[in-house]
Amino acid sequence: MERITYQDIPSGMFENLMTIENSLNNSTIDLKLLELIRLRASQKNGCSYCVDMHHKELKHLGETELRLSSICVWESTPYFSEKERAVLALTETLTYIDVSPISNEMHHTLATLFSKEEICYITLAISQINTWNRLMKVFEFTPGNHKVSQ
Repeated sequence: MERITYQDIPSGMFENLMTIENSLNNSTIDLKLLELIRLRASQKNGCSYCVDMHHKELKHLGETELRLSSICVWESTPYFSEKERAVLALTETLTYIDVSPISNEMHHTLATLFSKEEICYITLAISQINTWNRLMKVFEFTPGNHKVSQ
């Protein structure tokens, strides 16, 4: 049972978050990469609603079952590109943020693979999904109901 329903949410709250989502989805970052970020952060945060949603979105984008089932162990598999690995590492670092800044090594890796603009969008995407995860953990939207838009 949902603690807070969609109808209970203050007017404009989700609309403002969706403005950011639309900006990210229309950025120079590949949508599949954005969805990998969203799925991995949701897994790390234990957000069943978002795991369901982003798993379905990735399947719709043509992601393979092998990679979908392996994202939770991405570091020990050969299925992810250098760019995906760098982004997944940053996703995990920013999802379990501590008092230290990201390492120079991590930043160097990102800077060799992405432009500054892309790093900004990737960082915002990670922050955004962590916001959604935290909202869903409180609201307890029921997982399993997400339908991919065609």
